[in-house]
Amino acid sequence: MKTILPFLLLFFCGFTYSQTTISGSVTDDNNQPIPGANIIVVGTSTGTVTDFDGNFTLTFGQNPPFSVRSSSVGFETITMQVTANNQKLNFILKEGTSLDEVVISASRTPERIFESPVTVERLGLKEIKNTASADFYDGLENLKGVDVNVNSLTFKSVNTRGFATFANNRFMQLVDGMDNSSPALNFPLGNLVGMTETDVLSIELLPGASSALYGANAFNGILFMRSKNPFQHQGISASIKRGITSQKASGDNPYTDVSFRAAHKFSNKFAAKVNFGYLKGTDWAANSEVDKTNIGGTRANTDYDGVNVYGDEVSTNLKAVKESPAFLAQLPNSALANLVPNVVVSRTGYDEGDLTDYNAESVKADWGLYYRPFEDDFEISYVGKVGSGSTIYQGTNRYNIDGFFQQQHKFEIKNDNFFLRGYVVTDKAGDSYDMVFTGININRAWKDDNTWFGEYAGAYISETLNGATDAEAHAAARVAADTGMLSPESDGFKAAFNRSIADPDLSTGSKFQDESKYYHADGNYNFSQLIDFAEIQVGGSYRKYNLNSFGTIYTDKDGPIEYSEFGVYTQIQKDLELNDMLKLKLTGSVRYDKSEFFDGFFSPRISAGLTVNENHNIRASVQTGFRNPTTQDLFIGLNAGRAILVGSAPNNLDRYVHVDGAFTQTGRVAYENSYTATSVQELAATGNPAVLEIANPDLIKPEQVSSAEVGYRGKFNGIIVDFSAYYNKYKDFISQAVVISPYYGTVGDGAASVAAIANGDYQAYSTYTNSPADVNSYGASLGLSTKVFGDFDLGGSYTFSKLDFDQNKYPDFTTNFNTPEHKFKATFGNTELFKNFGFNVAYRFSDDYFWEATFANGVVPEFHVVDAQVNLTVPSMKSIFKAGATNLTGKEYFSAYGTGHIGSMYYISWTINNL
Repeated sequence: MKTILPFLLLFFCGFTYSQTTISGSVTDDNNQPIPGANIIVVGTSTGTVTDFDGNFTLTFGQNPPFSVRSSSVGFETITMQVTANNQKLNFILKEGTSLDEVVISASRTPERIFESPVTVERLGLKEIKNTASADFYDGLENLKGVDVNVNSLTFKSVNTRGFATFANNRFMQLVDGMDNSSPALNFPLGNLVGMTETDVLSIELLPGASSALYGANAFNGILFMRSKNPFQHQGISASIKRGITSQKASGDNPYTDVSFRAAHKFSNKFAAKVNFGYLKGTDWAANSEVDKTNIGGTRANTDYDGVNVYGDEVSTNLKAVKESPAFLAQLPNSALANLVPNVVVSRTGYDEGDLTDYNAESVKADWGLYYRPFEDDFEISYVGKVGSGSTIYQGTNRYNIDGFFQQQHKFEIKNDNFFLRGYVVTDKAGDSYDMVFTGININRAWKDDNTWFGEYAGAYISETLNGATDAEAHAAARVAADTGMLSPESDGFKAAFNRSIADPDLSTGSKFQDESKYYHADGNYNFSQLIDFAEIQVGGSYRKYNLNSFGTIYTDKDGPIEYSEFGVYTQIQKDLELNDMLKLKLTGSVRYDKSEFFDGFFSPRISAGLTVNENHNIRASVQTGFRNPTTQDLFIGLNAGRAILVGSAPNNLDRYVHVDGAFTQTGRVAYENSYTATSVQELAATGNPAVLEIANPDLIKPEQVSSAEVGYRGKFNGIIVDFSAYYNKYKDFISQAVVISPYYGTVGDGAASVAAIANGDYQAYSTYTNSPADVNSYGASLGLSTKVFGDFDLGGSYTFSKLDFDQNKYPDFTTNFNTPEHKFKATFGNTELFKNFGFNVAYRFSDDYFWEATFANGVVPEFHVVDAQVNLTVPSMKSIFKAGATNLTGKEYFSAYGTGHIGSMYYISWTINNL
């Protein structure tokens, strides 16, 4: 012991003296402090960030000399040498441009946007803090080429380069590498269960196909959200935002958005963080009474089907009720039944506002444990995320998503050269329900369909015999059939409503059930430290789905459905110096993906970037991508009212069984015994059976795209230019086609099947298939930014998007392009108008466009939106105060047909210590 003790003392003394403490400040070239600047010991992961006054203190377990690097988004990076303990370092960072910002997503390796081989859009801490939007996620609306379709106050759908729906499964959203998509819905619900604003480090967005590196789901774009690591970003930060939303349909309502972050580095080996976010408001009410099926139609139409009126989807031709007991009971003479007109009549529905409270709410939390066993960049971490919320979702119908719950758990090992992660994503539908079927089944609760239509027909004949005109007879018939209809204020209505939303059987209820999940693993290794001649990466991923909707969405009534897919990829990147002025970066990558239902696909990408004088970069890329059919494309089995949705996985065709009185069908008839919907409509108009056209759509297979892109980034006398143009050619484009299957006969027989159609003995199905024609799209974007009047930031962008598809040749096929042809955006602001005071104004213009989706089709008018904010920084309180307004002009608009009109929001916020 006496021998060991001196050695232990010597060891601890050596440990004590191997600590170097440095301090200092980081300012810009105007001597203004830069809060949140990164201070990193070069070659390690040891670092810190500056406080609100731009000051820092850093302790490193090594004797000098060593180097320290300071960086901040929007500024050039500086490295300084540390030669002594307690040395003071004063960094002065020169303001850079957006082209100097570093991104990771384009090549899975850090590189300047300026040299990125493909188009990249980015939001950093500076842009997030100064956004004129209500929160960072809404700030994506101001990025070049980006569309944000507003489904709800808490659910926005991000899209690029066309083909947008709220069920946007062509676009991927990753949060720290984890897919944010719901297992049941197969797409992300905006930021409902995403990130809290105080923990966001950066956002990167790749428009267009990204399958070569990120797989089948990154088909039309990918959004990357990165959070702050507790080793670099410590302390407690919080934000509270209060205000009101203002809309004609719902009035003025309070709005609250709160977020909290706590992070601590316990040592150079261990750090942890926790985040919490809460949002509550009143959703944008949807109250359109436009008739879906009749242009210019009103509630006076016999077959009225209002966009935001539910229950009126149930309709029938009055000729079909001639044998109804309720009808015959009203006739003194059965011969009078022949007076029933050949006209379609729909039941009277309820307004959407009668079927929802428009509560918009989000509660989310996440936590992370981070361990660096060697005190360097090798890190082991566990991250957990949970989120619950209420929102409105518009898909095939309108859904009240109430208490939806999603959780994610990730385990990851990584350093600067590799990562290996695995995670699981699960969800529960909570008390969610289909508002369309709620209206339908409240109606049926007080009077079944046969009785209602029978009473209607009987009253119509009675009024006609008494001398009423056709219009008068129909009006009186509706009043008679609606006698006893439940008032939304009545106890009977409330009881029927509660029964419906608690019942998952769509023939009697509307509850949306789900407890699905998926397991995912992926990894990547960069050989740059082992190989000098080029940067080579290899990686792969595996995913297993477990669908469990209890038969309410999928055909999984007998138990969960499981299937899997995997992919592997490689990328080679080489920098070539052609001469002192010219540098060439070549990138080639290829990925192979395989789903257990389909043949495998290769997705190659080749790109080249030529840098001239460090001020100009010209890029070009060619790539292919593909998209596997989604879980809904394969296994859905859902009666949506007007049509039954049936997925086309080979083992799904007989899973769905439809029963209508004496007739029973399986989903197979949709694909093997059906007519096109337009030809059935033409038969009704002409009475000529020869117009019927056999549909029998093919079973679905993966969709492919070939994409070519050229671009330019550069500087011209203080003006930053970013231009890109693309052409996409799709093959086997996935969409839905509505078909009509007769209850008897074989399509094309010219007899029995025609009689079935003529007698109304048929069922409409919405099938999942591929377009027989090529679908093409093309477009371009131009972004400009500069400084004006000294320190004022001015930026703008224009985006052009065009679909190339012969709709007249394929009238039953919808592409859901849903994108304006022209978009223009502009921002103007100053982060330091005077000391600690800044402002920002953002303007957006969208051309009108035609929205098509399973819920409703219609024109989205052009809109102009102005958002603005002013902010005050108070360093002594480590706080930023902001006052802002969205849609400042108050002119309401909507970005998708069938949603509520978007009003204005006015708010003030207080953010503390968010560095």
